[in-house]
Amino acid sequence: MELYNDLLPDPLPTEPMALANAWLETARAARQQPNPDAMVLATATADGRPSARIVLCKELDVVRGYVSFVTNYDSRKGRELAVNARAALVFHWDHAHRQVRVEGVVAKAPASESDEYFASRNWQRRIGAWASAQSQPLHSREQLNAAVRAAAERFGAPHPTPGNVNDPPGVDIPRPPFWGGLHLWADSVELWVEGAARVHERARWTRSLTTDGDEFDAGPWSASRLQP
Repeated sequence: MELYNDLLPDPLPTEPMALANAWLETARAARQQPNPDAMVLATATADGRPSARIVLCKELDVVRGYVSFVTNYDSRKGRELAVNARAALVFHWDHAHRQVRVEGVVAKAPASESDEYFASRNWQRRIGAWASAQSQPLHSREQLNAAVRAAAERFGAPHPTPGNVNDPPGVDIPRPPFWGGLHLWADSVELWVEGAARVHERARWTRSLTTDGDEFDAGPWSASRLQP
């Protein structure tokens, strides 16, 4: 079997985030998957009932060691993270025969960061964020359409239509207080490379995290290879 890339470095890097980010950038550049930023995010309730879904990576911060994504804070994942801040995520790039697993603690991104990212979205997506009570029951599609129309009217915007992405003149659509970024601060990262005859390459890095206000102080990474 011809593989896309080399095996894991030997010796292993002292920290995993730079290599994980390099893999992500390679997947983006290759354009062989529609959404190379897609990752599975797993959360759980306070009593341990898990759930998982696909979200998009907005940033992988190599220096501080977190992965960021955005969501409605009142969504199912948002509610679960409010009572159990531990989560896990997985990137898997079939074409590259690579996988990244990250586990850690999730905290809200600074409001300024969420504001900046929200402002960068096209106006229709901003209206959609206001209209959707994410994860709540929906009686009909028309109920959602009505919520979109109401949100557009609230901010003096036209009704969203396909392809109309340019900001309407004079329309200001601020970030909803229930919507914003989240940072998953890694305390465990596993890198996986597919090997011939299913003899894969795996390595895991761990570190300790301690709370420092809205961020975390992190200890040094410890690395070990794993059986496939």
